[in-house]
Amino acid sequence: MTDRSRRPFIVGTGIAGLYVALRVRELGLKPVLLTKARLEESNTRYAQGGIAAAIGADDSPRLHLEDTLRAGGDLVDRTAAKILTEEAPLRIADLVRYGVPFDTIEGQIQLGREAAHSRSRILHAGGDATGLSIEETIRQRVLDLGVEVRERCVLRALRPLAAGVIEATVSNAEGGETETLDAAPVVLASGGAGSLFRQSSNPPVATGDGMAIAFRAGALLTDMEFVQFHPTTFCREGAPRFLITEALRGEGAVLLNEAGERFMPDVHPDAELAPRDVVARAIVAEIERSGAPCVYLDATRVPRDRLYARFPSVSRFLAAFGLDLARDRIPVAPAAHYTVGGVATDHEARTSIPGLYAVGEVACTGVHGANRLGSNSLLEGLVFGEHAARQLVHPAPGGPAMPARRLVLAWPPGSGWAGSDDDLQAIKDGLWEFVGIVRSAAGLQEAIGLLERIGRRSEPSDPSKPPSDVANAALTGWLIAEAALARTESRGAHFRQDWPRPRAVWNRHLGLLAAAAVRRDRTKGRRRSRPAAPKPRR
Repeated sequence: MTDRSRRPFIVGTGIAGLYVALRVRELGLKPVLLTKARLEESNTRYAQGGIAAAIGADDSPRLHLEDTLRAGGDLVDRTAAKILTEEAPLRIADLVRYGVPFDTIEGQIQLGREAAHSRSRILHAGGDATGLSIEETIRQRVLDLGVEVRERCVLRALRPLAAGVIEATVSNAEGGETETLDAAPVVLASGGAGSLFRQSSNPPVATGDGMAIAFRAGALLTDMEFVQFHPTTFCREGAPRFLITEALRGEGAVLLNEAGERFMPDVHPDAELAPRDVVARAIVAEIERSGAPCVYLDATRVPRDRLYARFPSVSRFLAAFGLDLARDRIPVAPAAHYTVGGVATDHEARTSIPGLYAVGEVACTGVHGANRLGSNSLLEGLVFGEHAARQLVHPAPGGPAMPARRLVLAWPPGSGWAGSDDDLQAIKDGLWEFVGIVRSAAGLQEAIGLLERIGRRSEPSDPSKPPSDVANAALTGWLIAEAALARTESRGAHFRQDWPRPRAVWNRHLGLLAAAAVRRDRTKGRRRSRPAAPKPRR
């Protein structure tokens, strides 16, 4: 295989995509980085909480593993989680070597505490600007190494060819002429789908298009029903849903209802440091009970100098609205934050399509199970990004195991209309109302109907034509809703008010496959198992 045929195309420039590009370049290949916005625009730069690693004297990878397993609702892939927690100190050492300015006390890296962690193991840089600090450091390293970057270059479609070569269709961000690239291989690092919900902590680019594109190409997706909602984002009419990091609660901030009373101690033994799904649902219950638009985060008991030193980004944001962390109660409410499911991968970042890899939030490694442990997301991008980079340099066959439960889904063809801002807003409203923090069969069916109607207009009738952003958004939202309807239980970040408890029969992953891709495989003589769980009736 020649150097050119091995030149990887990496789609996305968050921590996962940047780290893969950096490591691949260090290992001797010449990758191409594609991003649909600017190089620096990704979820990574908005990550305030930090990055988890067991480097403290009272900590160990085993304890980090136990916390990860506990948070994941009995769905965590134990091997993946063991890889994550054991390799975490090595990847932190990489970041230090690259120059990430982690916060220190007397020469030692400072470690913070977050919800559901049994030890202080959260590293920060610039206080609450950890993601930004990591991204800027790695991005500069990538540029210094001369990695080719194509900004405002949008991935439109993928088509598997022979021998692990992927045909990628791209265009400029304004939707101009398309270009076809024969790439061997392609790495999806395109991020999650949080901004498809009306209330979200994510930047506008997090629309889940990589998941939709991979699904159409025939890739297996898993765990799409699990969407994590961050409990505390700034809640004021006309203001952005700025994330108020849970590290504040780790420092002693508490949640108060409209009457000024704490409510979390009555909900969970860990109170404000309970798992994110528990805190988010408790806040929703308080909002519904009181009729108020929000609850309040009170950090006024935390020493003023510590607040300003540890949370400069939050402090600056709040100051623009006349609020002071050390003086005022901060209005907060939950918002969509992290897509737990995605394109299924094995432990080497290989998807079910030879030549296609996935890393970061677009991927589903199984490491988060049903509910991600806070500050494991940046770490996941680094750890499995390292595995992806080594696999790109020394490729070997492999891929994810097929889940015991599967849905083979037929997304309706459309008229090819590009869609409108009104369609995109309808998707966001429908997902927030019906596929949000609390779900039901009736609401999920309502969402599925809405998304299918938008899909019938916006999806191209000719599969050779690339779909629009609206078509991708509708498809990704539909996959989340279909998976949520199929999982008749509550577990982790997926809560059904009509099925409010976990069920042993659902202690397994749910896979999603495109019916058209299954038919293509059968035509080519490759057998694929029939789904173990039928598509639910509506």
